[in-house]
Amino acid sequence: MASMEEDFPRGGTAKKPTESKIAVQRAEVDNLFQQSSEQRETKKRKGAVKDDAKKLKRQKTDKEKKDGLTLNAEIKCVEILHIKNVKEGMLMLGCVKEVTDFEVTVGLPCGLQGYLSIKNICDSYTKLLTEQLDSADTEDICSLPQLFYPGMVIRCVVARLDTTRGGSLSIQLSVNPKLVNKALSSSSLKAGMVLSGCVDSVEDHGYIIDIGISGTKAFLPNKPAIGIHSNSDELKVGQYVTPHVEEVKNDGRVVRLSVCPLTAAQACINSAQGWTLTNLLTGLLVKATIKKVTKHGLLLDFLSSFSGQVDFLHMEPEKASRYTEGTEVLACVLYVEPCSRLIGLSLRSYLVNPGAIIEATPAGGDRIGEVVKDCKMISMHHMSGGILELPDKTLAFVHRNHLKEANASANENRVMAMSEHTCRILDFSPIDQIHFASLRESIIKKPFFRYHDLQAGQIVEGTVSVLLSFGMMVHVSDHIKGLVPRTHLSDIVLKNPEKVLKEGMKVKCRVLTVDVENKKLYLTRKKALLESSLPLFLSYADTRPGRVSHGYIVCIKDFGCIVRFYNNVRGLVPIRELSSEHIISPEEVFYVGQVVKAKVLQCDPDKAKMILSFKAAMEGDTEETARPQIDCEVGQRLEARVLKKCPNGLEVAILPDEIPAIVPTMHLSDQISNCHLLWESLKEGDNISNLVCCNKNKQNISLSKKPTVRWSLEEGMVAKDFSEVTVGMQLIGWIKNMMSYGVFVEFPYGLVGLAPKSAMSSKFVSDATTAFQVGQTVIAKVTNLDEEKRRFLVTLKVSEVNLPEGSDQTRLINGLQERKAVAEMLAMRDGSDLLQQLAALSVGEKLKLTVDDVMENGATFVSDDLVGATITATKYQILNAQLTQGQKVTAVVLHVDILSSSVHVSILAKLFAKRKTLTEGSKYTAKVQHVDKDFAVVSLDDTAQLTVIQTRNHLNEIFRSESEKMKGGMNVAVEVIEPSCQEMQGLPLVAWKRSAPDRQHTTSEGETGPKGYRFGDIVQGKVKGVRATSILLTLEDGKTGSVHVSEVLEVSEVHKGTCPTFTVKVGSVVTARVIGGREVSSHRFLPFSHPKFVYTIPELTLIPSKLDKSADLKPETQKAKLEDYKVGQDVVCFVSKFHPERKSLEVTTSPCVNGTVELLAAITDPKDAAHPEKLYKPGSAVFAKVVEVSASPQRFVLSFTGVHKLEKGIVTLGMVTNIQPQVGLFVKLPFGGHGIVSVTDLADAYKPNPLDRYSKDQLLRVFLLAKENDKWQLSLRPSRLNSEQVKSAKDPEVLSFSSLQVGQIIRGYIKSVGSQGIFIRLSTSITGRAELQKATNFFIKDYKVLSDHLPVNTLLTTKIISIDKEEEFVDLSLLPADTGKPEILPESLGLPLRWTGEEKERHDLKRKTKRTLSESEQKQTEVPKKKKKKTKKGKADDNDSGVEAYFREEDDKEDEETKSESVKQVTQSSAGPSRLQVAAGFSWDVGLSSLKPASAMQEGDSSDGEDQEESVKPQKKSRHELEQEKKAAEKALVQREVELMDPSLRPQDAAAFERLLLASPNSSLLWLQYMAHHLQATQIEQARAVAERALKTISFREEQEKLNVWVALLNLENMYGTGESLKKVFERALQFCEPMPVYQQLADIYTNSNKIKEAEGLYKTMAKRFRQNKAVWLSYGTFLLQQGKSDDASALLQRALKSLPSKESVDVIAKFAQLEFRFGNAEKGRTLFDKVLTSYPKRTDLWSVFIDLMVKHGTQKEVRALFDRVIHLSVSVKKIKFFFKRYLEYEKKHGTPGSIQAVKEKAMEFVETRGSEAAS
Repeated sequence: MASMEEDFPRGGTAKKPTESKIAVQRAEVDNLFQQSSEQRETKKRKGAVKDDAKKLKRQKTDKEKKDGLTLNAEIKCVEILHIKNVKEGMLMLGCVKEVTDFEVTVGLPCGLQGYLSIKNICDSYTKLLTEQLDSADTEDICSLPQLFYPGMVIRCVVARLDTTRGGSLSIQLSVNPKLVNKALSSSSLKAGMVLSGCVDSVEDHGYIIDIGISGTKAFLPNKPAIGIHSNSDELKVGQYVTPHVEEVKNDGRVVRLSVCPLTAAQACINSAQGWTLTNLLTGLLVKATIKKVTKHGLLLDFLSSFSGQVDFLHMEPEKASRYTEGTEVLACVLYVEPCSRLIGLSLRSYLVNPGAIIEATPAGGDRIGEVVKDCKMISMHHMSGGILELPDKTLAFVHRNHLKEANASANENRVMAMSEHTCRILDFSPIDQIHFASLRESIIKKPFFRYHDLQAGQIVEGTVSVLLSFGMMVHVSDHIKGLVPRTHLSDIVLKNPEKVLKEGMKVKCRVLTVDVENKKLYLTRKKALLESSLPLFLSYADTRPGRVSHGYIVCIKDFGCIVRFYNNVRGLVPIRELSSEHIISPEEVFYVGQVVKAKVLQCDPDKAKMILSFKAAMEGDTEETARPQIDCEVGQRLEARVLKKCPNGLEVAILPDEIPAIVPTMHLSDQISNCHLLWESLKEGDNISNLVCCNKNKQNISLSKKPTVRWSLEEGMVAKDFSEVTVGMQLIGWIKNMMSYGVFVEFPYGLVGLAPKSAMSSKFVSDATTAFQVGQTVIAKVTNLDEEKRRFLVTLKVSEVNLPEGSDQTRLINGLQERKAVAEMLAMRDGSDLLQQLAALSVGEKLKLTVDDVMENGATFVSDDLVGATITATKYQILNAQLTQGQKVTAVVLHVDILSSSVHVSILAKLFAKRKTLTEGSKYTAKVQHVDKDFAVVSLDDTAQLTVIQTRNHLNEIFRSESEKMKGGMNVAVEVIEPSCQEMQGLPLVAWKRSAPDRQHTTSEGETGPKGYRFGDIVQGKVKGVRATSILLTLEDGKTGSVHVSEVLEVSEVHKGTCPTFTVKVGSVVTARVIGGREVSSHRFLPFSHPKFVYTIPELTLIPSKLDKSADLKPETQKAKLEDYKVGQDVVCFVSKFHPERKSLEVTTSPCVNGTVELLAAITDPKDAAHPEKLYKPGSAVFAKVVEVSASPQRFVLSFTGVHKLEKGIVTLGMVTNIQPQVGLFVKLPFGGHGIVSVTDLADAYKPNPLDRYSKDQLLRVFLLAKENDKWQLSLRPSRLNSEQVKSAKDPEVLSFSSLQVGQIIRGYIKSVGSQGIFIRLSTSITGRAELQKATNFFIKDYKVLSDHLPVNTLLTTKIISIDKEEEFVDLSLLPADTGKPEILPESLGLPLRWTGEEKERHDLKRKTKRTLSESEQKQTEVPKKKKKKTKKGKADDNDSGVEAYFREEDDKEDEETKSESVKQVTQSSAGPSRLQVAAGFSWDVGLSSLKPASAMQEGDSSDGEDQEESVKPQKKSRHELEQEKKAAEKALVQREVELMDPSLRPQDAAAFERLLLASPNSSLLWLQYMAHHLQATQIEQARAVAERALKTISFREEQEKLNVWVALLNLENMYGTGESLKKVFERALQFCEPMPVYQQLADIYTNSNKIKEAEGLYKTMAKRFRQNKAVWLSYGTFLLQQGKSDDASALLQRALKSLPSKESVDVIAKFAQLEFRFGNAEKGRTLFDKVLTSYPKRTDLWSVFIDLMVKHGTQKEVRALFDRVIHLSVSVKKIKFFFKRYLEYEKKHGTPGSIQAVKEKAMEFVETRGSEAAS
């Protein structure tokens, strides 16, 4: 009955027992406090509860059950639990899979997975966590790994369903007993119930367990709890337990629990325990009866009326076939669906048998991610999935969604019918004890499924998911994401990575480390690491000494760099190994994140330590780590597979051992044209045969496919070493490099010989660099050996080398076969019909074509068989043929280019004649029909036979010019060797030689020729071409003449920057006169008297004055011309070209004279140094000065700057060559000069770190001061460089000792620090010294303390104390009292202050008097006070502001010990009160009245005199006199204390301020008063120094105090400083304070000082930077309205509404409306309020503000109208009463008795209308 009654919460016809009534009533009361969950249920849910109740009520007949059931109804088909059916509030039984510090991963039924957060354990555990965060003293709490363990079974409830970024659902769980046991109440608790709970507190004899039931205390005794759920002897707060109820007392208010193991019978629930559908819990054991057996599961009945289902995953596998209807089984509740009350049960033994252990991992080990083949589908379950049997007989479940691809249609029958499947194991479900797998091809093919699949060093591709401040998250797959740290986003550090990287972008990365346990992956995008071909250091075992790899710098120290590789392998690079050059400061050379190449010097894998070297890696001394163990011999024939195609060759793997090697492109064939053809046709993965190893070294193995090289190696025609090379030996090699003096020939085994220019050919070779091609095969003969230098010379002359007979024909056949193989390979690979047809074509084959187009240079054709091919014939091949478009013709194939799909044909009639038979040895004259690089097609006389020959008749044949190369139409003599050669597809094989055409030898070849032109001849010529520095003329006889740029115009007509040659137009006819000639080969100018002049190109002039025959024209030689020039002479020159490598300009002044201008003498502005060629264009005229001229040796140097030598006082350009902190800048000057710039000559205003702005090779404008020891003293001061500069230098030059004065404040740079003091460089020649006592107030034992904190070139402000002009010595002081600057040493060092003067004497005296016993009482009391003060000072060293030094110095002025004692007492007492607070902004004029002199001070002065007299005449005083003096001293001391403690009085002098600051160093008010004290005396610098001290002294925690000082400093700079100084202070303030208040304060300062323009500019910046801050917009609006810019304020309001969140809109509009009332237009403010209140009429706060403003600014009529609007608002009665009161008060103050009565009547009317509400 009890169970039935609880299902009728709203009543029923059945009679209820008393106990049930109480239970129901109590539940109703409890529901008052749990209404949130009840109210969330929909009406449908409420109806469902009613139906549920009816179902339980009517249990009499089966028919009634079937008709009335809507909840817990019998289901038609059993299916597994899907995630779509999971709802919030659903109870589930879970098994812990994984535990981390903040989250527990829980395996749920049917392969689902949930997450239990640390916040969802229980209330007491959450409270402990909160307390630990709030206070560090809270007792330690247990972490999640101590509370949960894998395999632990827990009852949980679905707390929330989250949607991930990918769109999938994430189940958030809770084990909080208040949610799990939510349906239970105190009255429903019965003995024997198994509940879940968490330890709430630990008591003396047990534990209070939180079971989540209000009003019930559950106690678990101590003894049964030990060792049950925890490895320790006791349970912890928050620990999850599953006890059973042993005893229930006081109607369920007290429950005793037990965790003793129960038997299966005891654990089963029964009807007496009162379980219902509402409160049924997961994990309970029930006795059930099988009602129905289906293919997909079982339907069970339990507790006589409840129905449940068992899916096929939770049927016991061994008994699955033996389940029958009516059988009783023991089942465990798996889940309870809250809406339909669907109950899932399990029959698995590990859940049903109490005490059974669940394994979190399968017995066979972790197989997640494994791809398994040959699996069989043994069963298929509709709407659920299928069961797979793996080859090892293990079962796996495939969810229905994983039977197919995501977007594919389902076909379960087809899947079931397949005999074998391949699957990937996705997960293991501990609660189901089965693997879950997938058949999706996309998942199976995924390279990375788990973190285990990734290895360090792997290259992966991923998608950018999010950009963070510390890096970038990349998704490698659906469940794997990695972090690319910010330093690894690129090879360089990206300042704005968001501009380069976008979300969703595909990126390629390399794995740095993988942390599988914590699921963390670190990646890099550094290109240098991605593309590194060096071995990877994945562990210390990989780091053998000598190996080299790429790593990245993670830390830079003074002793070296720490470099990290993969898997956190790291090593140290000592400073000596960083570079071959000495490095002082590594951080200046290297940076964190830099990719470096490092070599292992030492390695200890056991200790994980490694020593590396950058220096050794750069020198290339690497170990042969990349060399495989298996090697190959030179000359060995090999086969290889192509791995990668590179621009200059192929990377291959030698088969079968996969040895890496390279095949240069030029080694693929003897013919260069075939090399490129073969490279294009080969693909990665292709095999190459007939390779031979030609060389091997430490770096690589080189292979060659050249048949000639292979033949020479096989025949032994090689030298393996230099020792085997002999004079006269012939070797086969290839051209390695070409130089102007000859070519280098490389041979197998790496030998290299030089063929000089004279030994390259029997012909004259003018240009050695164009005679051969790199990679061309040649045969060489050794002519000379140099044993010492191990080098040799060779000759390539055809006449001196001998090739075997028939070698040329062999090369021809090999080349043609290579082409044929390429064609077949491309045709087969492409598969297109066109390529296959083109590959089948051969030379001489006839085609039927149609004319497509006829042009001047030939014709194009089309063919029906060769669709898409380009078929062309040259003009020569259609000679005398009249072709028309569309005409049908027959053509002969001459050449087929398969790469471009083009065919070259001929329609010459003689090629179609009947072919004549050829005989061996017959000779013919052949005509070249077509030339294709290394091959030519020729026709043999009138035989109609075509064949192919090579264009070179010998390996070493060279062509000096295009005319010597084989061309179409050329005749050659051939001899038939084989009439029909099978290797040439039946074409005849012939040998050929050039026919000897009639040739006219030139006189340059030693024969007589025409006399040529004579000096002075006047000739006519036509301009052939115009160049920058010359004009080419075609003379009347057809020869070419040249005109130099200097011979075009008269010197007087040449203007700077013009190009004389461009005044002459191409094609014009000009008159010229011969003045010399040029050599044909080198174009070198030759004078007329030169013996070879008759064989030269004539050199001409166009200058009119020289064309006159009467003019005396004399030939000029180079020597004579140079001798005419004098140093300093002005000349006109013309630019030839710029040489970047030499950084100089080449110029010319005449045909025979060329000169140079160095870059430093060519430009005056350093900006022009990047592209001087833009400033000086070739051919342009420039006026220059001669710097140096010499005829022998020939040297001609000019300058464009107007200066030809270095002199004192000039400004010139210089280049920085070195930077030394001790000296300055070393500068290279023009004309071979060198100079030094001292740090004091770098600028007019000294700056810290003066040398940081300069770098090596930087160009600078320098001023020459003086020359000493062949070196110039230079200056970079703007006052020197710009003599017109009016602005005085902040740090003027110190030229001599006479310019220095004692007491002068001067700045300088530290030169050195030593035991003698600090040496400060005041100028280049003057150095001052500050003794250690004059450098700091601190006591310095070792000067190294100063040198450590004051490096060279530190900028300091000093005061000159004395000057010794004879000894040239300057004594300086750095003390703050002298300079007004802060202490040079930081207080954080904790150094003691130094005693000085009388203070030191008194201190020593007191130490002595402390030991004597006959001193007076006053002196006895002084010693402990001194000691106490000293001890206190020592404790306060860390926070010492340096003020004590001032305090002690001021004490020197006081002579009486009584006075000193009183001051100390004041200091100690003033330390007690808290510091002063600055509550508002600072004003210089408020509260700064001076403190009047104290009478005690005057008394002290008079007593000083008395003391002096007494010291002269000592008299013994009586006891009475001593007591009177003591009382007077005490009275004066008390009076002084009162004065010093009076906060209304301000100190009068600096000493008093220092005393107060000792007590309150954090008080900004004191510091500001101290600044004002200095400002009143116009001591601006001292006020700045005080502000700087304040900023250093005030604790960093006192943010407001520091801000006050910053504001005061801003005020100071605004009033007394410059714009630049104010800007610097502002920028510094932004770094140390919150930016927003600093901006606001500066804006207020600008406004108050009437700097409207600056204020508005600052407000604009604030509106951009702080657009989300409402206060900024209001402040800006206030400013605009104060300036009368109402329209601008309205526009600003619109901007503010767009920038701020919408919820702020109402308040912002209201604030702007108030501002309009105060500063602007009241009417506009009223309009704004009306708009807002129309939209938000219930905002009574705004109505109240509106009323206040209208009362102040509006008329009485307007105010009354507003009150009338307000009292009719539809708001609460209480608020209307408030407005009525205000209305009445207003009328009483401003109205009449009639108006007052009217308000009262309105109030009465309102009360009557809403009487009942108003009365309440």
